[in-house]
Amino acid sequence: MKKFLLKFVLFTLITIAAFGQDQPNDNKNKGAQNIKALYVAYMTDQLNLNENEAQRFWPVHKEYNKELKAIHKEILPELDEEEALLNVKKRYRERFFKILGNERTELFYKKDREFKDKLVKKLREKRMGQRKDKKDDGDQNNSKN
Repeated sequence: MKKFLLKFVLFTLITIAAFGQDQPNDNKNKGAQNIKALYVAYMTDQLNLNENEAQRFWPVHKEYNKELKAIHKEILPELDEEEALLNVKKRYRERFFKILGNERTELFYKKDREFKDKLVKKLREKRMGQRKDKKDDGDQNNSKN
């Protein structure tokens, strides 16, 4: 029950962070910071990191994430990009293993993907809701004319 409640709270926070980004500039940075904070809380919980592990894990994760972002910024053919991303993941697997062990390293990759998938889904839902609202507003304005 406790784990379910924590997951529910995290999911709710992700939703709030995703939907709370209406004003472009300042809120965009705040939204990104909120998402990062939610990610850290989510992964710390899912991986059951103790304080010592967290202190060792997050700096390595920061380097890992920086390399992944650098690859995404490059203009590469699709398969080359996927290969480069996979190579980074494989290279960092050993570093994560030393901190987390095999089972939690595999869990990290799984939960990382799940978090990103949920975030993308929420952002799409938000975008679709905004489009529908704009369409509804346009329909109402047209009917008044």
